Amino acid sequence: MSFSQRRGFLKTSTVATAAAVLGRGRIAKSAPSERLRAGFVGVGGRAGSLLNMFAEQKDVDILALADIDSRRLPQAVETVKTKNGNDPKTYGDFRHIIDDTNIDILVVGTPDHWHAIPTILGCMAGKDVYVEKPDGHNILEGRRITQAMRKYQRIVQLGTQSRSSQHFVDAIEYIKTGALGKVLVAKAWESSRQGPIGFPPDGRPPEGVDYDTWLGPAPKRAFNPRRFHAHWRWFFDYGTGDLGNDGVHRLDYARWAMNTALEAQGEPATYLPTKITATGGKWYFDDAQEWPDTLQVNYEYPGHGNGPGKILTYEMRVWTPYNTRGGDLSEGAIVYGDRGYIVFGNRHWKAYAGKEKLVAEGKGQNKATLHIRNFLDCVKSREKPNADVETVGHPSSVLTHAGNVSWRVGRQVQLDPETEKFIDDDEANALRTRSEYRKPWLLPDV
Repeated sequence: MSFSQRRGFLKTSTVATAAAVLGRGRIAKSAPSERLRAGFVGVGGRAGSLLNMFAEQKDVDILALADIDSRRLPQAVETVKTKNGNDPKTYGDFRHIIDDTNIDILVVGTPDHWHAIPTILGCMAGKDVYVEKPDGHNILEGRRITQAMRKYQRIVQLGTQSRSSQHFVDAIEYIKTGALGKVLVAKAWESSRQGPIGFPPDGRPPEGVDYDTWLGPAPKRAFNPRRFHAHWRWFFDYGTGDLGNDGVHRLDYARWAMNTALEAQGEPATYLPTKITATGGKWYFDDAQEWPDTLQVNYEYPGHGNGPGKILTYEMRVWTPYNTRGGDLSEGAIVYGDRGYIVFGNRHWKAYAGKEKLVAEGKGQNKATLHIRNFLDCVKSREKPNADVETVGHPSSVLTHAGNVSWRVGRQVQLDPETEKFIDDDEANALRTRSEYRKPWLLPDV
């Protein structure tokens, strides 16, 4: 088959690709013993940062890069040559990488609406996957990823790197001592100032951009520079707003800390809330953004047995020029107990007892390098990574999606933690997924 014929075959349908790789994905490949061969879906923005960090790992060979924007590929190739010592193949269609049986791991650093399909197909092809957060564009996509991970016995790490950052780990060890006492409430927030994106007119895609593939499963529409690189996250079709952008990080380590405190006092950890209430709106910026710039979300967890429930809150103000807590943190989380509380930030944590008495603290960096290292080590050992998508990444991602659903329907929603469906609520359940996946980019069945 010629390259042009093969390219035509690849574009026929995602279902065809899934069927092609299904057979070899049924049995998990044995763990590579030494070197890991990687392929990248996306090489710009966050994906470019990941490329640099993976390229620096001594046991990784980067063999292939795919991006719908051909303008980005030359610099990415140069990065790999310089840092990794390899001359990778380049593609516009990521499915060439899925089909390459020489590749062990897939790195997905795309916009949110392109997280699920490559990750699922990668699992079906017997590849382990590092995928950026959240784990999908909606609840069903994340759920489908976890199903693929289980069925095909893959390692899937979500890019919530705080799970591997040492100062967060140190803070968790402090919480394990039970020093916070009885914990009922945790709070996460985002208050760093962002800017407006304006109302630019539609136009033509830049030369070298496969815009139709960039849209993927999203509805067909005219190209707009603000619905593309850098700003896509503010639109319903592609992103999950700042709740799914930065909020998922804060909610993840707030949930991690709260669960640790609960286990320290002899209670089981929470999984998913049953009641979610989001209020707010697009109240500050007068521009083309669709997601809110001002948001408050309350997540209520049921009590264990006859015990009390728990509350996790999220507050987002992406228009304030100052930090929260007296200039200390623009983004972070707090867990409150009846004996003390702990405050987390991306670079430090502080624990207090009594009336504002500082009793412990730590500092560090919240970089992805250690998170990547954890993923690579787990690919070899077949142990669960720190942000295992099933037990860590997906529950935290569901918080962001459920909060967005509540905001969009304008009222409290009730979630069944087992099915991840909203109870007696057709309007909310319609937002668990897309109304339609544009062919050929269907969400693969698992």
